[in-house]
Amino acid sequence: MAITASMVKELREKTGAGMMDCKKALNETNGDMEKAIDWLRENGIAKSAKKSGRIAAEGLTRVAVSGNTAVLFEVNSETDFVSKNEQFLELLNTLQEVFLANTPATLEDALNLNVAEGTVNDAIVSATATIGEKITLRRVAVVNKTDAQTFGAYMHNKGAISALVLLEGGNEQVAKDIAMQVASMRPVYVDQSEIPAEVLAHEEEVQRKIMAEDPKMAGKPEKMIEGILKGKVSKHFQEECLLDQEFFLDSKKKVAGFLKENNAKVVSFTRYQVGEGIEKKEEDFAAEVAAQMAAAQK
Repeated sequence: MAITASMVKELREKTGAGMMDCKKALNETNGDMEKAIDWLRENGIAKSAKKSGRIAAEGLTRVAVSGNTAVLFEVNSETDFVSKNEQFLELLNTLQEVFLANTPATLEDALNLNVAEGTVNDAIVSATATIGEKITLRRVAVVNKTDAQTFGAYMHNKGAISALVLLEGGNEQVAKDIAMQVASMRPVYVDQSEIPAEVLAHEEEVQRKIMAEDPKMAGKPEKMIEGILKGKVSKHFQEECLLDQEFFLDSKKKVAGFLKENNAKVVSFTRYQVGEGIEKKEEDFAAEVAAQMAAAQK
């Protein structure tokens, strides 16, 4: 398989490895991105194996709470200029109101809800025609709580990132602090018990290969090796598990410790970041300017 520059660039962004190492990894794995990440890690080259989605689309996310109901949603546009457009912001206000009132279970349900323009989908089509850019409702999540539970909501940079946390116990300030933790530190799971078995098995396989190449492991009893393996796998997932992360307001504490001090327990969390996982065409501005200058001279 031919290895392209964009493939090398993507692998560099995902691993932090050098360009030539990324190219070699892709050649060694016939262009398979996931296998190339593992190859770099197994050879001690990758700085990070965190597979965060590429941030490429524009728009805004929104989180809002009303009583025992909270909603998160993301609306995308083609350029970041639209996120400051009054009509775009008014569309988000309309969506927030209708989603809180009707609690849609799916994206399809959300698009079919009734608003002044007809349906939510009609309102989005209308905004696309008026603003002049493609506008899309990408995703929506509704979370309900009991009277005894607490919501924590946080929006960063006017909606570049939105986070919602549901707690048992604690209070609104504790919940907001944890929502800020989720927004800034990007956990994937509440704790390691949530990690899917296949994800754990994959990481164990990677760590076994790394340990097999480590001369310090030679001659160690199997029981000891298994213990070391378990520790390495656990350490790998600490950054992805909310309770294992360092608390952003006090690096001497883990999030689990902060919650315990405040008699709180995380039930769930949701985090949206604008455009995560969506690729958009990269613009070559130098080439664009050169083309415009050439056209002007004709």
